Amino acid sequence: MTVSAPFAIRGRTLAFKADPFRVPVEDAVSANDDGAVVVRDGKIVEVGPAHEVLAHHPGVAVEAYGPDALIMAGFVDSHAHYPQLEIIGSYGEQLLEWLETYTFPTETKYADFQYARAGAETYLDLALSNGITSASVFSATYPASVDALFEGALARGMRIVTGKNLMDRNCPVALRDTAVGGYEQSEALIAKWHGKGRLTYAVTPRFAVTSTPEQLESAGALWRAHPTTLMQTHMSENHAEIRWVRELYPEAPDYLGAYEAFGLIGEGANFGHCIHLTEREIARLKETGSAISHCPTSNAFIGSGLFDMQGLRDCDDPIRVGLATDIGGGSSLSMFDTMKAAYEIAQLRGYSLHPIKAFWLATVGSAGALRMDGKVGNLAAGYEADIVVLDLHSTPIVRRRMREADSLSEALFIQMILADDRAVRATYVAGRKLHDRDQTHVDR
Repeated sequence: MTVSAPFAIRGRTLAFKADPFRVPVEDAVSANDDGAVVVRDGKIVEVGPAHEVLAHHPGVAVEAYGPDALIMAGFVDSHAHYPQLEIIGSYGEQLLEWLETYTFPTETKYADFQYARAGAETYLDLALSNGITSASVFSATYPASVDALFEGALARGMRIVTGKNLMDRNCPVALRDTAVGGYEQSEALIAKWHGKGRLTYAVTPRFAVTSTPEQLESAGALWRAHPTTLMQTHMSENHAEIRWVRELYPEAPDYLGAYEAFGLIGEGANFGHCIHLTEREIARLKETGSAISHCPTSNAFIGSGLFDMQGLRDCDDPIRVGLATDIGGGSSLSMFDTMKAAYEIAQLRGYSLHPIKAFWLATVGSAGALRMDGKVGNLAAGYEADIVVLDLHSTPIVRRRMREADSLSEALFIQMILADDRAVRATYVAGRKLHDRDQTHVDR
């Protein structure tokens, strides 16, 4: 193991000490106007007031960002599709038409490793420039698409989750696998990549519409055989989709029941969207410790519906919820845009999403949804040093608006509504600076 010299990052710091959905928001955060984070060998050693922390580590090299910088955990994107980056912002379709018109034709290109590699490199670099240090990502049906993303993530030291899509019906022939073939290819990819560096494999049936019962049974068996992997899929995104699942799985009590029958539920299960849930589905997701990825820009852009943040997360018996860009149905790689959309969708349901809750969802919440608790998503001793430094005065309008900010909550709200990738001043992954807004070349 390479031992690196410790260093410190100095500026304003933000960490979470409790779930702001469970305690008063002001009791959930720990912040220092002049703070420091000491990093050694890829992990956070200490966080606190700069004068105290630096006194404990005399002579440590310091990267000082000043009082206009906010140092926090890197964002965690709990649901994305890297092959769809090239169709982001495409016009005029809802879910099922979106897949036929844009997604499926694009994903067929990812059979070619070199093409997939170029797409993966672009996605990973853009994620870092947006302060995203960890993500759960859908690849394509082809093993080459998984190899490309994992190879790029390993080179950067990123904590990335992905898996090959399992699809054996209701998609172009070029994208189809089989129940047996999908199992065998996935198992080979697990052996090759899972647990290597900071990589995690996810068993990935795309959604019930594109898998036969035989394939979902195979996926459930694969997950049981490899319980340290995750499982990711989609559920209850669109009314037409839900009706189709009822036709394809008439014996299931609801959409979740189609997965549940084959063991595709529980700790480590990550269901994208979940906008139109039944009471039974909500109860089962809670009982089993399953997680939901809220994809607000996608839900608005594709016209899928309004996620019930209050009813599913800000309640007496909450479900695990992560925040997700869902590119390319999602319209932005920015977590600021994603938090803003989550706020706006909640407003349309009569609920105001507090900025501290939004930032928690984009970090600690998403990490919990991906079974990465205690590893990433927070600025605390013992966590991996995935850190983002935000410029709180990144643009003229943000700078002007920040003159009126008289609290941490207001400062965070201004960022989530008005900031963009220009606010991401630096991104560290396992203690290595992989993005610097103000420099052309950074460590790779």
